[in-house]
Amino acid sequence: MIKNMWLIGVLSLAFFIPVFGQNANEILKKADEKLLPESFEAYRKLINEEPDGSKKEFIFYSVKKGKDKVAMLYLSPASDKGRSTLRKGDNMWLYIPNVGRPIRITSLQSVVGGVFNNSDIMRLDYSVEYDAKFNEITDTQYILGLKAKTATVAYDQLTMWVDKKSLLVEKVECYAASGSLIKTLKFLEIKDFGNGLVRPAVIETTSPLYKGFRSLLIYSKVKLREFPDEVFTLDYIARLGELRE
Repeated sequence: MIKNMWLIGVLSLAFFIPVFGQNANEILKKADEKLLPESFEAYRKLINEEPDGSKKEFIFYSVKKGKDKVAMLYLSPASDKGRSTLRKGDNMWLYIPNVGRPIRITSLQSVVGGVFNNSDIMRLDYSVEYDAKFNEITDTQYILGLKAKTATVAYDQLTMWVDKKSLLVEKVECYAASGSLIKTLKFLEIKDFGNGLVRPAVIETTSPLYKGFRSLLIYSKVKLREFPDEVFTLDYIARLGELRE
């Protein structure tokens, strides 16, 4: 009798674990949908703040299609105007008009300096790069543990706090494979952008590796828009400005 009960318990646990994991991945996908539409254009400002109080600001025009295609045009400052970046899956390129051809860049580099890296400002859907499990479920939050699907992802592990009611991401901690905290992102100032898109307008990031530094990514406009695949090619990277209406 005891043996049979033990066997039933083991089989029940074996059934429960994958279902539990699947539910966590479904929560992650829904959180992705809340953060970014499938296809859109946006205007964003990035502010890098240094310990001495100085700041540097960038303004970008960004477009996204599907879960793994992102392109971005630099509108300011004047020294960077006309630059553009492209991301397709794990591959990233930077186009500089004076150079005249796209240059390969990596996810952990930062073409804008500050605490945000290339992966942060050209982020894919989290569910594309990570598998999720529940670390904890509270009365108000899902706390997810995310593990990178491949070694090419910028962060090996994430801890994500998701509001249970709205399914909006509230905070993400990014960790190296060693378990060391690399940075923390806070999702702030919920804003209605229209067409049913209600999401944080500000992402703030700090890092224990860069004491006194802070970076902010501010969404001023997000609009649903469809784009042909041609937009997300190296042949088009120098022409992103043609998309602006």
